[in-house]
Amino acid sequence: MTKRTAEDRLIGWLRTELNRRGLVDRLGDDVAWLTLGGAWAVSADQQIEGTHFGSRLPAWRLGRRLAAVNLSDMAAAGARPRFATATVAAPRNFDFKAFFRGLLDSCEEFGLSLIGGDLASTPRVTTTLTVFGQRPRGAQWLRRDRAQPGDVLWLGGSVGESALGRALLERGVTVGRASVRLPGNIPNDLRTSARSAIARHLLPVPQLELGAWLGRRRRAAAIDVSDGVVLDLERLVRASAVGCVLDAAALPLSRAFAELATFVGLKPERLALAGGEDYVLLFALPPRIRPPRAFAATAVGRIVPKGGRARIQIDGAKEPAQKLEGWDHLSR
Repeated sequence: MTKRTAEDRLIGWLRTELNRRGLVDRLGDDVAWLTLGGAWAVSADQQIEGTHFGSRLPAWRLGRRLAAVNLSDMAAAGARPRFATATVAAPRNFDFKAFFRGLLDSCEEFGLSLIGGDLASTPRVTTTLTVFGQRPRGAQWLRRDRAQPGDVLWLGGSVGESALGRALLERGVTVGRASVRLPGNIPNDLRTSARSAIARHLLPVPQLELGAWLGRRRRAAAIDVSDGVVLDLERLVRASAVGCVLDAAALPLSRAFAELATFVGLKPERLALAGGEDYVLLFALPPRIRPPRAFAATAVGRIVPKGGRARIQIDGAKEPAQKLEGWDHLSR
């Protein structure tokens, strides 16, 4: 009898884990079989060691983060996540089980079914999740090209904390599966803010309920903030052929965030406008429509007619929009 490979044993464990959690085992052989109806959105996102996370990030946290950043794209489309495939390429000593435990924790939380994927050995960790989301009945897809002059621009949450959390991790913060160890030089009154920033970076919360609410509006434009407010806003206004006036003073920034950023030598405004990886929704709505208070969204600007070459004007900012580049993977 041929001995089962390590890959076979891991897939067998994964099936057992799916059944233990009460999740439907839809893993096929080399394919998954699905009978689908209705309208679907598909998104793929990666997490690569050295680009998106450091080598010391626990595998469980990586699994959770991979799901969260991909589900944020589903939120920006107004989609209900249904199915996912995962590819994992990693060194042989990588804790694959911990990774899948984290991923399955997110599957349980957000109603996602893992239906297949691929495994490989490679010198550094590279993971990809492909998510299939369904358009809810009676809703429409959210798109970037639906903004019109007169609309109000909204942010679904605070920005800048994730970039600050990334900076703290680069400055020596160590992270375990359930613990964060801060450097001793961070003042006591800023340590809570530091832990919050690290949590925002490592485990963003996809705004699926907000996306679903927006999808039920007659008209809305939306994008998730992954590469920085200014850069992603530029994408939204370009798609809609409009301009925008962004109110820097209206950005939802806490005093503790600003003090912590200054303490580590960073500019709070630049983190908020160009830091990236916030994974909150940036959206435009007609002025008569306001998001429910439960979403804690903040009005941060207004959509105006397109004028000249500069699509975005930032009121009250210390730096012009063209100097706030955001995150561009292919230029770095």
